[in-house]
Amino acid sequence: MKTAEFDYALPPELIAQTPIEPRDAARMLVVRRCDGTLAHRRFFNLVDYLASGDLLVLNESRVIPARLQARKVPSGGRVELLLLTRHDAQTWEALVSGRRARTGTRLRIGAAPGAPNTPVLEADIVGETPSGGRLIRFAAPVDDLLESLGEVPLPPYIHTPLADRERYQTIYARTRGSVAAPTAGLHFTPELFAALEAQGVGRAIVTLHIGLDTFRPVQEERVEEHVIHREWCEIGAATAQAIAEARRRGKRVVAVGTTTVRVLETAARRAEEAGAAEPIIPFSGWTDLFIYPGYRFRVVDALITNFHLPRSTLLMLVSAFAGRELIRRAYEEAVRERYRFYSFGDAMLIL
Repeated sequence: MKTAEFDYALPPELIAQTPIEPRDAARMLVVRRCDGTLAHRRFFNLVDYLASGDLLVLNESRVIPARLQARKVPSGGRVELLLLTRHDAQTWEALVSGRRARTGTRLRIGAAPGAPNTPVLEADIVGETPSGGRLIRFAAPVDDLLESLGEVPLPPYIHTPLADRERYQTIYARTRGSVAAPTAGLHFTPELFAALEAQGVGRAIVTLHIGLDTFRPVQEERVEEHVIHREWCEIGAATAQAIAEARRRGKRVVAVGTTTVRVLETAARRAEEAGAAEPIIPFSGWTDLFIYPGYRFRVVDALITNFHLPRSTLLMLVSAFAGRELIRRAYEEAVRERYRFYSFGDAMLIL
């Protein structure tokens, strides 16, 4: 399968630079797999498409202020770190920008000019990763210092400063660890949740901490040659039980976002491999599940998602779920209708 099949042209002005207000006023392209029809709605119209007993599953991962400004010791050269994956309390995998940021380089974070009270933290580059990142060993645990030292790592295609950090978080974000937001969930409001609950729609949570693959397109010519970056995820017993109950009753499991899909399908594959009686089992650990056309979905019945970058693993996942031709047609329609794309953009509901 050629990676070029997942390319498309997008006018730059359609890349959303700011979030819409209120959150649920975003447009929503409804895509029906059964007959290939497309409909233009607003996200608050989600209540028209979900029924009593359907189960929304959401990724509650919270974005951390993972972008750090540092200087090399002793030269003082500027280096930017983007923390990706926590290995332990003091060791992280990171993307590092800056010349000669090699193993053995010492870094100092904090103590910026004009901010004498900012904490100072030193770190060493202790290794490299196969994907081109660096292993950073901090002198002390960094988790509690990120709020004062770090910046929210907005995607590189967003050039407008974010006035409120919380607008790059879902309203239900709880577990810290992502370096990018699970953006399909950004559209939910308390009022929409209340309306869905009144309708009898259930809600369950999973966690997947979003990492490196959000920031890089597939470079290989053939899709099958791409090695996806692993990400940590978790699904608890309560969510597994809620999914099993929904399926027993013939109700739909509605994944909010591609990250939720990866958690659910990882746990479902493990249940299948273990010969479990239930469709899904609790799981906590790493996933490197790469979903592209040809994949057999085991538990997800419907998907809420945003519009994704060309040649990305996320676009390949939604193409696997709805069919490459239908997604191509839906994206062409979204461009014609001037939908807003990417993280702060509009939504798609695939039924």
